[in-house]
Amino acid sequence: MSEGFKDEEVEIEVQLNKNEIDKILKKYKKAKKYIKSSLYEVKKISGTETYITNLIKEAEDNPL
Repeated sequence: MSEGFKDEEVEIEVQLNKNEIDKILKKYKKAKKYIKSSLYEVKKISGTETYITNLIKEAEDNPL
């Protein structure tokens, strides 16, 4: 089995657009607020919830 990056330090530089990060954070916060709501629980039980289900499927289809 491979040992990976066990004793190595790897430095990388990443440039991120602040506006894109803000959009992602806003979407994340909105989703978390929705998950905590009673409306989400009712839709989840009834089987009509699609917003979070679609996000989970998208994440499973495109792992990092």
